[in-house]
Amino acid sequence: MSESPTAVPTAPSVGSLAELATVTRSGLIESRHFGSLVAIDPSGATVLELGTPDAAILPRSTVKPLQALACLTAGAPLSGPELAIAAGSHTGEDEHVRVVRAILDRAGLDDSALGCPVDRPEDEATFERLVRAGEPRARVRMNCSGKHAAMLLACAVNGWSTHDYLDTAHPLQQHVRATMAELTGVPVSHDAIDGCGAPLFGTTVRGVAQSFRALVQAEEGTPAAQVAATMREHPFYVGGSGHQNSTLMETVPGALAKGGAEGVIGVAAADGTAVSMKIVDGSPRATTLLALRVLEALGTDISGATALTALPVLGGGVPVGAIGVGSDLAAALERVA
Repeated sequence: MSESPTAVPTAPSVGSLAELATVTRSGLIESRHFGSLVAIDPSGATVLELGTPDAAILPRSTVKPLQALACLTAGAPLSGPELAIAAGSHTGEDEHVRVVRAILDRAGLDDSALGCPVDRPEDEATFERLVRAGEPRARVRMNCSGKHAAMLLACAVNGWSTHDYLDTAHPLQQHVRATMAELTGVPVSHDAIDGCGAPLFGTTVRGVAQSFRALVQAEEGTPAAQVAATMREHPFYVGGSGHQNSTLMETVPGALAKGGAEGVIGVAAADGTAVSMKIVDGSPRATTLLALRVLEALGTDISGATALTALPVLGGGVPVGAIGVGSDLAAALERVA
């Protein structure tokens, strides 16, 4: 007798979600982005919530800071750019490659130990240069290679096997799982595999916000505080040249930011005010803008981040519209302002 198929969790219907962003072209709303969003104040109290912020989501690379924290607390000797790149999604520039290989070297390993897939660098200038030079795609250029190198270093210092470090049952991944649950304050809801091949543990939009608040407010000298401080001190290694996460941390003093695939992001202000969201259609194009607008309404000075809050829609290379705050979020911001 064949086994009954396992039920597959489904995302909330659009009807239960909120309009968070609109895309206007030549005076007409061309697209709308729906999703769930939550903002919490420095005390942890909810000050704004839309959609279904307690529904299970896959947080993707937004939780790389928590994975980096797990590597750190497992004993990986990470600091400075090495810790920042472990918590980031780098753009594959040469300096990123140098740092990733330095981590691998300290683990006694090379590029071949990386379990992430080969990829091209996301930095356009670097990609074009490598294409002209005839260089193939490489694992070390993949945006998650810093996280993978950190995981391998954590395994090496503990004497854990490295060939199977991406197995969900591996001691390191079990430690990552426990770290996720602790920092988010939410039990892991679902085990999955991320695009880079690493285990991915489900949480909620609220859990992401709570974890970013926890990182920013962590007691000085603790590993969590070290992760947050290092990301803010070395934003280039969290993203790269022109990357939105890097630019946000460079232009909003004390802010911590990390986005992920499929429209997930977490951002916390210096005081611990935190916002996170999941866009149900998976598009990340408005997430940074929306997070900044929420933080602004809650009292954060975002005046230095104008490059991230003006998102023109182009026609023939010139602005003919813009990406803006959707109706449900706009109404909520008026209530909290």
